Amino acid sequence: MQTRTKASLAMAALICFVVLLSTTHGAAEDKPGHEEYQAQAMGQGTQLGQSFNVTVIIEEYSTADERQALIGAFETAGPQGLYNALNKMSAKGHIAITGTLGYDISFARKIPTADGGVKIRVLTNRPIRFGEAWADSRSMDYNLSALELDLSTEKGKSTGTLLPACQFTIDKKTNELEIENLQNPWKLSDVLDRTKK
Repeated sequence: MQTRTKASLAMAALICFVVLLSTTHGAAEDKPGHEEYQAQAMGQGTQLGQSFNVTVIIEEYSTADERQALIGAFETAGPQGLYNALNKMSAKGHIAITGTLGYDISFARKIPTADGGVKIRVLTNRPIRFGEAWADSRSMDYNLSALELDLSTEKGKSTGTLLPACQFTIDKKTNELEIENLQNPWKLSDVLDRTKK
């Protein structure tokens, strides 16, 4: 079942394109060496009761120039321009999902929060299976995946959100950025930092 989720305060950090547009001072753009996070994805709505493990590995973060390239691509050619620009970027890490080979991360940012924690935001192209491409189904339009980790300094307080199949669009009536999801968002819980200190 396809659902349409409009930008809201609850999902603003992930949905309102701040993945690309954020200009928060102190946003990390260096090479961290290696960061690894593990979480449990919990289904919402039609996926309620389903769960799987997610591992996020970050080898480096995207630069301001890369962020600007994605913004320009979206402004010029919309969702397809964004998809094409992400395809040209070198991998910044990897997302592994139970039961799949996972996929490379094209864009990643790490942004400090006021409470001393950090947000890690990831945007990448979704792997398209051969059968899906052959059938040319509507799911082909949902060719992006987005993820946000909200890492708290308090133990057990870290959370996140995963959108496995989505696309960014502009509402022609309101001129506001929206996100369309092929499925409901997945809530990430039990987030653990597996980075070797």
